[in-house]
This record gives sequence, C-alpha cells and structure tokens, in this order.
Amino acid sequence: MSKYAVVGHHYWNRPGGSQFVCAAATYALQTIGYTPILTSVGPIDSGNYYDWFGIDLSKYTSISLTSLKLRAFGIYLRLLIWRAIKKAIDKYSAQLIFTDECTYKPLIEYIKNREIMLVEYIHFPMEIYIDKRFKGTGLYYNEDPYITERYSKFPMNIYWQIYVKSLPRYMRENPFEISSLVLANSKWTAELVKQIHGEPPEILNPPIPPNIEVVNKTKDWISRNNSVVMLGRFSEEKRYHWVIDRVLPKLKKEIDDVKLYILGDAKTKTSLNYLNRIEYLAKKNNFKTSRSLNLEANVYLIANASRSTIKNIMDSSKIFLHATINEHWGIAVTEAMARGLPTVVHKSGGLWSDLIEYGTHGLGYSDPEEAVKAVTKLLTDEKTWNYYSSKSIEKARSLTIEEFVAKLAVLMSTKMH
Repeated sequence: MSKYAVVGHHYWNRPGGSQFVCAAATYALQTIGYTPILTSVGPIDSGNYYDWFGIDLSKYTSISLTSLKLRAFGIYLRLLIWRAIKKAIDKYSAQLIFTDECTYKPLIEYIKNREIMLVEYIHFPMEIYIDKRFKGTGLYYNEDPYITERYSKFPMNIYWQIYVKSLPRYMRENPFEISSLVLANSKWTAELVKQIHGEPPEILNPPIPPNIEVVNKTKDWISRNNSVVMLGRFSEEKRYHWVIDRVLPKLKKEIDDVKLYILGDAKTKTSLNYLNRIEYLAKKNNFKTSRSLNLEANVYLIANASRSTIKNIMDSSKIFLHATINEHWGIAVTEAMARGLPTVVHKSGGLWSDLIEYGTHGLGYSDPEEAVKAVTKLLTDEKTWNYYSSKSIEKARSLTIEEFVAKLAVLMSTKMH
C-alpha cells in the first residue's frame, strides 16, 4: 500500500530557489519510500523542471485548488495553499505533508486529528516581516530591499498591506508546536528562527541542481580573463548598482582591463526598469557598456542568458561576485562553485554561514574597499586563486542531490516526533 506525501507550495511555475527545494524534496521523498503528490493553488506545469533543474516532475500526480492561472496574485496564493493541501490529503489519505509555507494555521486541528506528520522547511521566517522586534535590522518588511522595490509604491503598497494584515489569520504561530520536523536552509536562517521561537530547526542545505555538473578539473588561472561574473535576476536586492557605482571604479584603478559580466532574468517590467537603471549608471561612470557579447565593453549586461552562455562565461572568468545582503541561500553561487570559480560574497546571510563557511570556502567583504581587496587578490594571485577554486569544488561536492536525500532520510528517521 502506498504511503502518500503531499508536497505543498503556493506557486510552482517558475525556476526559483523555493521551487527547486520542493522539487528536490519530492525526489527525496520518493527515494525514501513515499508517493509524492505535488500540491498548489493553481495548475502545476511540471514539464519544465527537467530543463530547469534536472529533476523530472512530470511523472508525479499533482493537485491544484483551481485550474485558473493566478500568477498575478502571487503572494495571496500563500494564504490559500492550506486548502490545496487539505484537498490532496482528503483524496489520497496522505500520511505526510512537506511544505515550505507557514500559512497553514486553518489546517492545524485537522492535522492533529488525523495524526498527519508535518515537515516544514523554512527558507526565511516570514514572521520577521511583521515582528516589530526586528525593526532596524534590515529584515523588517519596509527595510527589505526586495519588498521595498516591489511594494513601496501605489498601488502595490496597498496590495502588500492587505497581505500583511491577513497573515495572522493564516500563519501558524510556533512551528515547533505542530510540526513533526522543522527544517531550515542554513545556520543563519536557523538562528533567526531560534530568536523568534526559542528553539532552532534542523539544518538541511539545498542541493545543487542535478543538471549542474561539478567539475573535476577546471580551466587554469592563466588561461582566464580578468573578468568578474555576477548571476541572478535583475533586481534591486542583487545590488548590481552598488557594484557598478562603488566597487568597479575602485577595481578598475587596480586592474585596468577588468571586465564585469552581469547575467540575469529580465522578464518583468520591474526587472527591465532595473536593467535600464544600471546601464545608465555604468555609462555615467564612464564604463563602456554592452548588452551583447559581440561588442567590446567594460560592463556586459546579458538578460535571459542561456545555460550554455552562463557556463562559457564562468569558464573564461576568474571570480564570481555576489552582492546581496542577508541572502538566505544562493543557487547561483553554488553553480559558480561547481564550475570551480572562487567566490566573493557579503559577510551576511546563509551564503556566508553555510556556503562560504565564514571564509573557509571563499572570501567575504563588509564594505566596497574590502570587496575590491578580495577581488583584486584573486585576479592577481594565482596561488590564492587555485586554493579557493579547489575549495569551491570541495564545497559543491558536498551539496549533491544524493547528499540531500541521505540527510533528509536521517532527519526523518531520527528527529521526527
């Protein structure tokens, strides 16, 4: 008889970090012995997951609350995911729920009465957005650059305020009181959860997508260009503007032929506006700027780059630079590490605590001067570059999907209650 596990996520149809973790969890649960049921508010287009991440989700059953495509109401879908989860449980008598959502409060008595095991995975504790204890930390909702960029202006500020006011009705209070197992993506996230609820979750780092190869041998330092790569959607919180305005001018004084490649998705009005903004900023700083790889430039802004283009640029560059502050995790950084690129990140968030491990597997910075110093060292010192290249590969090898499955299996067998 099948043991069914509901994997609940509010919106599956984009290649984001949270979607990938749910896909990895689906694969892991099947490996452990469950029959996963993909669950969402709207229809799930699982056919893209193999191309996105190397995980085939098309073979799994999916349940949705409606057949309508509701992307325009993204954050509100979080408030309805509990209904979709209940629908899946009712149909399949599922014994386990795996979800990275915290908005299942209306389901708590139902879960208890049916003695269903619940595993909650926390990317970032959303309670912080409305917990006044975190004002002034840069994490409170009106201090977070991602939230500010998207929801600070009319009418989106009204859209966000209604969501925030609705959260207490749907958001569970203490996950440890209902969940059989609480997981977090990093030590940094776990510490935040502990500050809120008084106890830490178990740590389960996201894996590297299976379609990203961890290289055995990387192209040597002398064969690479003096170029720096950044990867991630064109968005305010990625701080490409900060790099162009505060880091690159100082870096060019140190290394005149340095080039900066920024690769990212730009498929929305917000991201296109940001792309235009940083292009203007680069030109204002007298950097020759191009949106095409065929032209000679100091700064390349490549929107919606193909996987092969990203790979080729990484393999011809010397450094991966990440500028987001308090990044919860970073698939882009793990991809760079898998290619053997030394990484330089801000000394904050899950990247610094778990991926770079406070300087063990890469370099960090707190200000522009420190960033310039770290990048310059890697661009000019072959021995240092070789050391951190090998440390990147070493870390990437510990983050395979097989390691993720094995650790989840151990946690479920030893830590669930």
